[in-house]
Amino acid sequence: MDKENITISTYQCSIPELVQMEMEQLYQHRYASYEQLKVYGHIMQDTKGYVARKGGKAVGALLYRVEPGKVRVLNEQMHLDEEEIERFVRHVFNDYQSIHAISFPVVQADIRRLPFPHQQFHSTQDIVLDLPSTVDEYIARLGKSTRSYVKRYLNKLKREHPSFSFAVYANDDIKEEHVRAIIGFNKARMSGRNKESYIDEQEECRILDLLKLRGFVGVATIDGKVCAGTINTCFGKNYFLQVIAHDPVYDDYGLGTLCCYLTICECIARKGNAYHFLWGQYEYKYRLLGVQRDLDHLVVYRSRMHMLAKLPMVAGMAYDGYKYTARSWLLNKARRKDDSSFVASLAFHLVNGVRDAKRAVERLLRRQQHVA
Repeated sequence: MDKENITISTYQCSIPELVQMEMEQLYQHRYASYEQLKVYGHIMQDTKGYVARKGGKAVGALLYRVEPGKVRVLNEQMHLDEEEIERFVRHVFNDYQSIHAISFPVVQADIRRLPFPHQQFHSTQDIVLDLPSTVDEYIARLGKSTRSYVKRYLNKLKREHPSFSFAVYANDDIKEEHVRAIIGFNKARMSGRNKESYIDEQEECRILDLLKLRGFVGVATIDGKVCAGTINTCFGKNYFLQVIAHDPVYDDYGLGTLCCYLTICECIARKGNAYHFLWGQYEYKYRLLGVQRDLDHLVVYRSRMHMLAKLPMVAGMAYDGYKYTARSWLLNKARRKDDSSFVASLAFHLVNGVRDAKRAVERLLRRQQHVA
């Protein structure tokens, strides 16, 4: 125990339930949770745990794996302040003399004066909506065009399909056939673009397993048949979108965005803190008031000599970081139609030109398939 009343506990082979609960209480994030890591096969015999407690209360709880010359932190997307990062780094370097680098692949980190050489680059994003206290307040915050969009399409949908309904199911109330129907819409949409969905049979099983533990599914039906929905998880008071999809028969109703909007309203009604759209810079996320939070890949080195010894890794990480930043900047510039600068106009036309070209190729491929 040090002068700040900090104790550090380490765990090997099995992670106690107490540590799992501490991870939940600290981070309240899907990708920083024990359940996520367990379902996706990251908890193994060689998984190690670290918990720093101040006055008996956890202030840092990390799972990690020791690899040749490197430690890889398994929790992702949580916020870690500089003090906790330094404490963990010192612990690892003191305990493992063969370790020369510590990788935090996806983390929110405020680094100012870390006393170790390190690299920190944006690597992905989490688009987050901080939920207001009431649905009325949320509606008032939406842009005028978005409010009009939601009202117009919702009225059209109810007028032309009076049986339309939307309901939310959580944990044990979730029906597997609903989940599989929504996933099926996702696969159909990707197939229509001549792409393969990331949701293969194995991923579908993992989604179902996680939903049993932390599920929150929004289901839209017409005439009793699933026509759209959102697949989400809930950790603490935070909600996380995984899949959003709709039957292409209803393309003219903006049904995907409507389902997301209705899901958010239900999260507000349940007194949630935040709705995480996660990565993917899609326009509907921003229209529904998601705010982009860039997440970093952070690597801390034992010394500058050890950093130089890993020059290929250093160069590769820098390349990936600058590439992500440039692409993200370009997409955000293209998205801001209120920016009339030459650069914004160029970005807008470049991004949309590439998108139009891709769609033209997809249409051509579909025609060829139909002819064949």
